[in-house]
Amino acid sequence: MNIEDFREYCLSFNGVTEGYPFDEDTLVFKVMDKMFAMVDVESFERINLKCDPVKAAMLRDLYQEVTPGYHMNKRHWNSINPKGDLDDVLIKEWIEDSYNLVVENLPRKKQKKLEKMEEKEED
Repeated sequence: MNIEDFREYCLSFNGVTEGYPFDEDTLVFKVMDKMFAMVDVESFERINLKCDPVKAAMLRDLYQEVTPGYHMNKRHWNSINPKGDLDDVLIKEWIEDSYNLVVENLPRKKQKKLEKMEEKEED
């Protein structure tokens, strides 16, 4: 996976915005103002994704490219090396999981707003 494919895939989800809230190298993707993915655009050596804590630990055991979230809550975030041997389909699955995990934990009001945005897109 390359940085362009990663960015395009993150932006394909409903209600996603991107920005540089920390510095000029760290691109952050948010849904309804909640972060679900971040990446260093200069090196593209690490993608940080939110993950269920049990699944996060399991993925770290299964894949050498998956480590505890760099500069993040190690329990809830994983760092993935996109330049390793991982299949792009698998990385995309984890991006989608991260997005869905954040959406599921949004306040109901924000979830409804997101649903309305999606309905408008479908029209």
